[in-house]
Amino acid sequence: MTQQSENTGDRAGGTRALAVALSVLAAAAAGMVFYIYGATDGVDPLDIVRSLLIFLSTWWLAWGAATALLGLTSRAKPRPSLTAPIRGRTVVIVPVYNEDPQVTFARVAAMDDSLRAADPSVPVDIAILSDTRDEAIAGAERIWFSRLLARQHGQGRIFYRRREKNTGRKAGNIEEFVVQSGAAWDYAVILDADSLMEGALIHEMIRRIEAEPRLGLLQTLPKVVRARSIFGRAMQFAAGFHSPIFARGLAAMQGRTGPFWGHNAIVRMRAWAECCGLPELPGKAPFGGHIMSHDYVEAALLARGGWTVRLDDDLQGSYEEGPENIVDHAKRDRRWCQGNLQHSKVLMAPGLKPWSRFVFIQGIFAYIAPLIWLAFIAASIAAVYWVGQPNYFPLENWPFPVFPNDETAKAVGLAVGVFGLLVMPKFLVLLEAIFSGRARSFGGAARAAGSVGLELLLSSLIAPVLLAFQSRSVFQVILGSDGGWPPNNRGDGRLDLADAWAAARWISLCGAIGMAATYVLAPVLLLWLMPVTLPMLIAPVLIAWTSRPGREQGFLVPEDADYPAILERHDEILREWGRAFESETKVA
Repeated sequence: MTQQSENTGDRAGGTRALAVALSVLAAAAAGMVFYIYGATDGVDPLDIVRSLLIFLSTWWLAWGAATALLGLTSRAKPRPSLTAPIRGRTVVIVPVYNEDPQVTFARVAAMDDSLRAADPSVPVDIAILSDTRDEAIAGAERIWFSRLLARQHGQGRIFYRRREKNTGRKAGNIEEFVVQSGAAWDYAVILDADSLMEGALIHEMIRRIEAEPRLGLLQTLPKVVRARSIFGRAMQFAAGFHSPIFARGLAAMQGRTGPFWGHNAIVRMRAWAECCGLPELPGKAPFGGHIMSHDYVEAALLARGGWTVRLDDDLQGSYEEGPENIVDHAKRDRRWCQGNLQHSKVLMAPGLKPWSRFVFIQGIFAYIAPLIWLAFIAASIAAVYWVGQPNYFPLENWPFPVFPNDETAKAVGLAVGVFGLLVMPKFLVLLEAIFSGRARSFGGAARAAGSVGLELLLSSLIAPVLLAFQSRSVFQVILGSDGGWPPNNRGDGRLDLADAWAAARWISLCGAIGMAATYVLAPVLLLWLMPVTLPMLIAPVLIAWTSRPGREQGFLVPEDADYPAILERHDEILREWGRAFESETKVA
């Protein structure tokens, strides 16, 4: 291990300790304040339970805030990059599963064009690995692959194969390719079907991994592009505006034991072959069987093998697409939920780095956190019903509660503090963007501030709906339901009210039951819980509305004004193929 690697590890260890200390102290302070408030009329078991729930919830929020603060106070570090000619061979892996082959193969053509434009002497091949189960789509894949080869003159450089059985899903698809053919290449760039990467970026990633012999995986920060709906553009803005800061904090914290998000990353083929063979977990799905959220497991196995796994947040030219509506987001999140909870069986695997185990715990906690909030609400209602409730509103026409023994300041301070952990990082990121000049690419300071405010408002409205979907996912997994691996929905994602009602009527029912139960059992809390129950009640309306086209709603991102060349190339190829297909149809 080099001196630089040792220093990096020392810095990461200190950064982790600081983040843990800050988040635990904030959580302890919140739990203690709530306990003191509860003790004013005597301590009962529900006070202790609620204080513990506040502690756990605040820790999770404070951890996110600490990550943002680390990102704001650190800078991208210069990374070694090869100056000599690239010597190793690289393959770009494009796994597909029931995707539109015309669109997907146009992405391959665009990346191949970009690679050759950047430097045709760099040896980069492309392998399309199909797990498609639909025979009609598989037939179209073969047709479009022939067109791709003809257009790109790709014989011997671009490959396609379709597996008979999709054992292990995406991870198994890549593993089978590595076992059968991986020795032909030194490095592999792993993509998703909707990924696009500039050729110059791929070359830079090759130079960085070739410059550091112990670098096993290098992860980029993909930008979300092509969003059209209100929901999609809000998520695209949040990812483009806030994620670089959070990613920098994450990179500082994780050091050599960094993340792998399953795509838009380069791996050293030897390291992958040595370390990343995934076991089949004992038992039946959802906890047993093939590992679904394989990416973090693969990162942990690489770190266990002594390889560096790193996130370089300064790399530009990496793109992906996101879901266009809440329902599609929830379907994808259902798969992630099952995969993260499944990590409970991987947590104690021998030889893992302590930080890798902590990352698994974080992933599990991310899906348990909504249940903690629900438990806190239920405990608060129960406390009012069983313990009794003093008159918090003794002053007529005074809208704010007055707590016994003058504990109002503590309760208000706690509410402000917990809420601040949610919004404070975003406002700090906004200030950083304004003072650094980064806000100019988001339409200027005023436009960026407006977008941040709109995104906060929208995310506050839809948060209870997402919480409901996520909570249902956790219960389904705990009760033994296997969510499988449904294909991603592409296209505009527009949902009418009937579709939204079919997907979310159960959330409306839960919201109505929650409001009725609160009114009967603890009416004093009814208004305080409206920000949760009311969005649930109107969930179908929110889902349908946020799936509508949203460009006029704002959320300007840099890619609107400066459209990436690789996306423009992809669009040109699609138009070119569309014209050719139309001509062939007329002739036929």
